Amino acid sequence: MDPKQEPLFIKIAVLENAIEAQLLSSVLTQYEIPHRLRSYHDTAYDGLFQLQKGWGEICGPDDVRQQVLDALAELRSRPVDI
Repeated sequence: MDPKQEPLFIKIAVLENAIEAQLLSSVLTQYEIPHRLRSYHDTAYDGLFQLQKGWGEICGPDDVRQQVLDALAELRSRPVDI
C-alpha cells in the first residue's frame, strides 16, 4: 500500500451525544488512533435525524475497530458525576 494513501475508513459505532463524541475523540487522539467523527445533524431538518439515529458516528480503519470499541465501552461503563 502506498504510504501516502489514506486507509479506508468504515463506520465503527453510533455515538449517543456530543459529549461522548468529544471524550472518545480525545482518548483516541491521545493514543494516536486514527478516527473521524461524523454528526448526523442536518440544518435543513433541524437535527431531526439525531433524535432518531443518535448524535453521529465514529469511523476509522478496520484494523483499529476493536480499539475504538474498547475505548467506547470503557467510556460508557464509567459512572456519570453530577
